[in-house]
Amino acid sequence: MTARPGPRENRLALETSPYLRQHAHQPVDWYPWGPEALDRARREDRPILLSVGYAACHWCHVMAHESFDDPATAKLMNELFVNIKVDREERPDLDRVYQVAQAVITQQGGGWPLTMFLSPDDHMPIFGGTYFPPVPRHGLPAFADLLNRVARYWREQRRSVHEQGQQLKAVFESLLPESAPPGTRLDGTPIDAARAALERRFDRDSGGFGGPPKFPQPAAIERLLRHWARSQHGDTPDLQALYMATLTLTRMAEGGLRDHVGGGFARYSVDGAWRIPHFEKMLYDNGALLALYAQTSVATGDPLYADAANGIADWALREMQAPGGGFHSSLDADSEGEEGRYYVWTREQIEALLPEDEFAVVRARYGLDGVPNFEGRWHLAACASLAGTAAATGHCGDGTAARLASALARLRHARDGRERPALDDKVLTGWNGLMVRGLAIGARALARDDLEVAATRAVDFLREALWRDGRLLASHAGGRAGGGAYLDDHAFLADALLELLQVRWRAADLGFAIELAEAMLRHFEDGERGGFWFTADDAERLVHRLKPFADEATPAGNGVAARVLLRLGFLIGEPRYLEAAERALRAAWPSLLAAPEAHAALLDGLEEFLAPTEIVVLRGPRSVIEPWRAELARLYAPRRLVIALPAEATDIPATLAAKSATAGGVAYVCAGTRCEAPIDSFPALVRRLRDGIGA
Repeated sequence: MTARPGPRENRLALETSPYLRQHAHQPVDWYPWGPEALDRARREDRPILLSVGYAACHWCHVMAHESFDDPATAKLMNELFVNIKVDREERPDLDRVYQVAQAVITQQGGGWPLTMFLSPDDHMPIFGGTYFPPVPRHGLPAFADLLNRVARYWREQRRSVHEQGQQLKAVFESLLPESAPPGTRLDGTPIDAARAALERRFDRDSGGFGGPPKFPQPAAIERLLRHWARSQHGDTPDLQALYMATLTLTRMAEGGLRDHVGGGFARYSVDGAWRIPHFEKMLYDNGALLALYAQTSVATGDPLYADAANGIADWALREMQAPGGGFHSSLDADSEGEEGRYYVWTREQIEALLPEDEFAVVRARYGLDGVPNFEGRWHLAACASLAGTAAATGHCGDGTAARLASALARLRHARDGRERPALDDKVLTGWNGLMVRGLAIGARALARDDLEVAATRAVDFLREALWRDGRLLASHAGGRAGGGAYLDDHAFLADALLELLQVRWRAADLGFAIELAEAMLRHFEDGERGGFWFTADDAERLVHRLKPFADEATPAGNGVAARVLLRLGFLIGEPRYLEAAERALRAAWPSLLAAPEAHAALLDGLEEFLAPTEIVVLRGPRSVIEPWRAELARLYAPRRLVIALPAEATDIPATLAAKSATAGGVAYVCAGTRCEAPIDSFPALVRRLRDGIGA
């Protein structure tokens, strides 16, 4: 028997998405995207109102309260449209397509909530925008007025709607550039051009790129670190690239984008100096930033970066990992109906919770003698360095750090008693891949076994719950897995597995990575022009099938896929993977030349195509090679893969099995298809690796 919503619920009550269920008690006759809604729209010749958002989206909540909870507005929506609500995290394909359409129609940037009006027959856009207020303001029409205008336009201007649809189809097609012409030589031109473009956009005072709102952009920062690493063994190390990366990471770690009390980072800063964030916390940001801060701690030795990385990891394990092992998606910006309420303090609250010596440190570190920085209260952002704080309070540096850590622990304990921001508890495959990658890199860089354990639990959950009959699923919520996975899900998870293999060997993880690579080639590759589609060959056909090359909030799946296929192809000796990676890079070549700084993930792949990854395979008893692996983890070498393969390991691919073990330990160093003579002493291995090829 088909489940039905309750008497005061709409159809969204039956969905697993926490975001959709947030709208289940509204008077709007909401549908999830699917045949029931689309068939009704077509049958009744009624346009579709498509509303896309996500659980942690502040302005989604605002529009829901102002308009969707309002009976009069809901009545108008129900009379004029078939209303469909979409969680953009469950259906990124829908979101991406209609974000592009909105930008083309309005000539403005997109965002959430995304509000689109679609024709009922072909689902092409009639009009669109993002947030609309209940009354005219900020140059935006009242939402109810817009509803009437769009409905009238649909009734009276069908020909114009159809013509616009045809124009949009042409625009969509133009978004698929031709591949590089045959014979084109791929080189480092876009890598160097991206480096120059990032410097032009660099904020020399506060770090980051561009003005507010300011996003972390971890892929761009990692690109700068890799650029520096590549140059450091030459005559002119690119110290400016290192400076741009580290200044940005320092300002973010000291500022209010970081949650100094509970760990982790917010989505973005509303100001240019990283002081006040938009308070939502997303798993994907924190997975990428964990990897980046951990890598930078190894590259520089600066304890600030290790502290930030440890804070992200502690937060993820404490607040975001589900009992089954997967990681939840996000924490809301709001609690008790106010943005940021969970995170802010009065000076009096802080002073009452801390001993006098600890309060003195917090007061100096966070400038509590100044003017409150968030609506009459304090959101903690460092105003003085630890050295400056020590000087101001008369303590030594170690004493200051210990008092600060104790004070922040007390504040976290007190904050835990507040009403928490809402948790979006669905487990998304791709975002979990980003967090597993961060945990694996953190486990190596920070020497934390608990991060490897947590990453392994997440992988085991994903394999058990979301890998079925050779196909990957996109999400898990409410005890149910569903939705065909996207390119990003496959690429991010395969990348994470390769990073986790560098912490400890497990044959099942290499096997899983190979299965994911095969699925990408079988279901996502464009066999004619190269590169990978965002959706599988048997996925629902939308108004356009995307092949995204540029990084967005997460790195481009095509870029990550290219790098993964190159690494995996050389690791197991599979030419098909290397050829697919090259085809993807050639498909993206015009885009790389046109806007290189927007394609950091693809540039990483290009870099490893031009100078293949250095693969170091350690063979011998676990007790011998594990210390070797741990020592090599203390070197920053972004183009190096280190696999410690114990002598007793089984189910090893032929290319790895050919590298035989010895009782005293042996290392095999390969670059591309070329392997050097085995090295049987660790000091000799270190001397060899200091040549810098893996940088």
